[in-house]
Amino acid sequence: MINANRYDKMVYRRCGHSGILLPALSLGLWHNFGKVDNYENSKEMILTAFNLGITHFDLANNYGPPYGSAEETFGRVLKEDLKGYRDELLISTKAGWDMWPGPYGNFGSRKYLIASLDQSLKRMGLDYVDIFYSHRRDPETPLEETMGALASTVHQGKALYVGISSYNALDTKKAATILKNMGVPCLIHQPSYSMMNRWIEEGLTDVLRQEGIGSIAFCPLDQGLLTSKYLDGTIPEGSRASKEYSYLSAESITSELLDKIRKLNEVAKRRGQTLAQMALAWTLREGGVTSALIGASHKAQIEENVKALDNLEFSREELIMIDHIVKGLS
Repeated sequence: MINANRYDKMVYRRCGHSGILLPALSLGLWHNFGKVDNYENSKEMILTAFNLGITHFDLANNYGPPYGSAEETFGRVLKEDLKGYRDELLISTKAGWDMWPGPYGNFGSRKYLIASLDQSLKRMGLDYVDIFYSHRRDPETPLEETMGALASTVHQGKALYVGISSYNALDTKKAATILKNMGVPCLIHQPSYSMMNRWIEEGLTDVLRQEGIGSIAFCPLDQGLLTSKYLDGTIPEGSRASKEYSYLSAESITSELLDKIRKLNEVAKRRGQTLAQMALAWTLREGGVTSALIGASHKAQIEENVKALDNLEFSREELIMIDHIVKGLS
């Protein structure tokens, strides 16, 4: 059953200079929504998110596993449970990483991007997506070709808006200019960003502000490191560090890293938050991020993450302490 009061407590933020409002938290379907996962659990998480006012669902052609299956899962939920709510949803997908064999199933050519979006639309049972992203910068393809393909998807009615992901500051500036000249502004940039990973602060945030581009941070919990999962030094079964297809390995969780995480957890306790809630609040503090992209393995995680919005304010002392811990100064 859909919650009639779903919009009452969610925070919505303007995405750059556009007319779009994004929920402060968006749901990403990178993990736990593939064919290998339990469908009923995946469906429950999607519906829980929507009932909490999360209107934005973030996908990509290669999410799964196997590739494409997260889009199939979402398409099934959309058809069976959310069919009458399409106009209340913001659905995004991406192309840019390896998807099918041969020279045309990867990176940023016009052929790959447009073919991939056509496949994504079929898997989800959609006529259009709200946002279509170039998932990564292709160093071998001219930006004009990649941005031209994005603009074409808008002109063809297959996407309402376009965005880019993981582009550096210089390429973001160039991409925005190319798109603007084609009459299709760059709506949004999706970079990785967290307390432990701050690369966007070295130029990209300034470009986004200057160009009026919104931002949505992926991995704000640093692949689950900024949660309570690993505080006792063990690798829980089912966590990302325990999965062979995850980017996070058990070997990367060192004693030095655990010491930082435990100290950050003490700061969170003093704020009356879990570590995950504080990490999300930090990402959403005054700093230019429109929305934080959360993942989940069960609905309780989504419910807990949304509580981060109850306290988004940080004192100067808290911010200094967090910086010192991350830099290993305390």
